[in-house]
Amino acid sequence: MTDKLLIFGILLQRKQTSNSRPQLFSSGLFPFRVFLILLFASTMLFSSPLHAQTRDEELQSQVPISSYIVKERGRSAPLMAKDIERAVSPASLTKILTCIMAIESGRLEENVVITKEATMVEPSKAGFYQGDKIRLIDLVKAALVNSSNDAAFAIAIHLSGNVNSFVAAMNYRAHRIGMRNSRFTNPAGFDNGIYTGNISTAEDLLRLTEYAVKNPLFNQVARLEEAVFMEQTTHKLYCLKTHNKLLDKYPYAVGIKTGYTTRAGKCLIARAVKDNHDILLVMLNAKTDRWNIAVDIFDTAFSSSQPNPELFGRIFRSESGSAGVPLKASVAMVDKREHKRMTASHKLTRRLIAGFRSSSTRTKHHAIAELRASGNSKRHLVTRLKNSRSSNSHLLAGLKHGHRVRNHEVVSSKPIRKNRRRVAMACPQVIINKSSLS
Repeated sequence: MTDKLLIFGILLQRKQTSNSRPQLFSSGLFPFRVFLILLFASTMLFSSPLHAQTRDEELQSQVPISSYIVKERGRSAPLMAKDIERAVSPASLTKILTCIMAIESGRLEENVVITKEATMVEPSKAGFYQGDKIRLIDLVKAALVNSSNDAAFAIAIHLSGNVNSFVAAMNYRAHRIGMRNSRFTNPAGFDNGIYTGNISTAEDLLRLTEYAVKNPLFNQVARLEEAVFMEQTTHKLYCLKTHNKLLDKYPYAVGIKTGYTTRAGKCLIARAVKDNHDILLVMLNAKTDRWNIAVDIFDTAFSSSQPNPELFGRIFRSESGSAGVPLKASVAMVDKREHKRMTASHKLTRRLIAGFRSSSTRTKHHAIAELRASGNSKRHLVTRLKNSRSSNSHLLAGLKHGHRVRNHEVVSSKPIRKNRRRVAMACPQVIINKSSLS
């Protein structure tokens, strides 16, 4: 195109020369005109890419998330990203590193004695007491599923002897994984006070997640909706719920971890698998509904084979949470809820049995005393009939009626004898953690 424009300039010169106006070109204006023509051509050639780049930057500026990255496992290029090297507080996403270090320690079956230091942390907590004995694998479940801060500190103290030594090991492991712009100050994700400076980036957290999901046990724990385990001495039952609402909201979600502090905002690392596509999402400091945004991002990622910022831009240009779940996803969600209803009774039975094992003998004795009291009432009825001044026939009729009454009482008391375990389980010692933090 440049050659054509130069030829056009030469022809223009010849035409104007034939029109007896040579003074314009002899005065040195011809090179200036050629320069203007070339400038116009370059503008036409490069205006479209510049315009596209500006549009992409505008789309990113509209995203109500400080930093994020979306990537399919097995591919090098991300589908969408924004400020992935920006240092921010990762909040409880820090526990992913804490838990993968515990899993790789090879000591998961060891009993961990809860120290006073581990109990003196901020919520959310599982509610352990000093001296409790909890298996290390159960502490991993509590930290990863319920984001229990006391579990994270107990892991650190058990593996390294104290928190500072474990933090040093965390930073060393992070560097080995490839997290070049991260620095950790504690195993739980606190970012204020003495723990100020606990920072990471979306890029580093993606590297950590890609490393962690290579471990089958990590994946098994990360997708749990609740963690159920016992204290090893008192057999107290713990049932800790997950904070990851995406597991119930999106049928293809398979983990991984939520996080929140006042400084970090709402954070999420999520994973979804569908039709041999494995998508990872890191979302930091979301100023919108992170659950609906994550659903829309995953749906868009599954439907697009190539990175396309425009597709993702549509997600954030719409109103937060306005996009619904597709029909197929909705059907899958219904099937999932039905499955949960079918297994609810099984879960309740399991908890009650566990509670019965840890119930006190006082409850059992109380049930036996009730049975004995019922027997005393029957004997009292027989004595009252014998002392009656009624006639023989009336006495005989009363005894027959009393016999029927006694039979009715015996029959009604059989379920109590037969199901004495159910009576003893009237108040099982079950601790259910419903903390709403992280």
